[in-house]
Amino acid sequence: MLKEKVTGTFLDNEPMTKHTSYGIGGPVRAYITPANQEDLVTILRFAKEKDIPTFFAGSGSNLLVSDEGFDGIVITLGKTFTRLRIVGNCVEAEVGVMLGKMVKETTKRNLTGLESMIGVPGTLGGALVMNAGAFGGEISNCLDTINVMTMEGKIKTYKQNEIDFSYRHSTFPTDEILVSAAFTLKEIPKEKIQSQRAQASQGRKDTQPLKFRSAGSVFKNPKPDLAAGYLIDQAGLKGTRQGDAEISPKHANFFVNHGQAKATDVVTLIRLAKKTVQEKFDVKLDLEIKTLGFAPGTFNV
Repeated sequence: MLKEKVTGTFLDNEPMTKHTSYGIGGPVRAYITPANQEDLVTILRFAKEKDIPTFFAGSGSNLLVSDEGFDGIVITLGKTFTRLRIVGNCVEAEVGVMLGKMVKETTKRNLTGLESMIGVPGTLGGALVMNAGAFGGEISNCLDTINVMTMEGKIKTYKQNEIDFSYRHSTFPTDEILVSAAFTLKEIPKEKIQSQRAQASQGRKDTQPLKFRSAGSVFKNPKPDLAAGYLIDQAGLKGTRQGDAEISPKHANFFVNHGQAKATDVVTLIRLAKKTVQEKFDVKLDLEIKTLGFAPGTFNV
């Protein structure tokens, strides 16, 4: 049995309500926090041998899990793969490091490149996969190299230019697991970086419903100068509610949970937003949040 071979935390039939920022989601077959790389190799080899689907959840900050859950293994590296090392302007971090910690530690040293992502939830691993960004900055801009683990347990290294990064997208192979990354930042005057950090922080407070549970932006912006939230707002959907899920009156691209929302409630709002924006503006909205456990076509309109 896999449980007997893993030294990290192994939770059977674990509800994902406990592990997502939405507080939504049914049970998964196993929720595992590997203690180290050896654990991770053991899990991946077992899953491959037994043909069990796996999913890397990070901190669950941009994830919607179905009410039925997921018949597979969910792996999180957010509590063990957390080493962060800063020497001069060079930063090395494992994928479980929270973005907030990276921003805090780099800006404290007057290093610029990550401060626009202050307040962005989630781990470095998730941020790299989706090329996370905010207020004009993207995580890939100052990236040097990425270490990944293959399903066979071998470590490979990619240079930044060997992966294609675009808006909320990267081309990391789906059968490889990010383990760590290295960045080169620039040192700037303390007053300037503190000002940039404060601006990003205030912008987030002014525009986002931070008091409620959410998964951040639900949809990608269709174009750099055309925001999904603007389109949903102009479609008259701000404040629309389904059960305990709501399209936030403060930011229309944030769908919040008022306490007891179900995944089906959020899905209903997602489909409504996609359909209405398509009909009114002839613009197709694509999901930015990750989804798990849903049947193919669930989000189609």
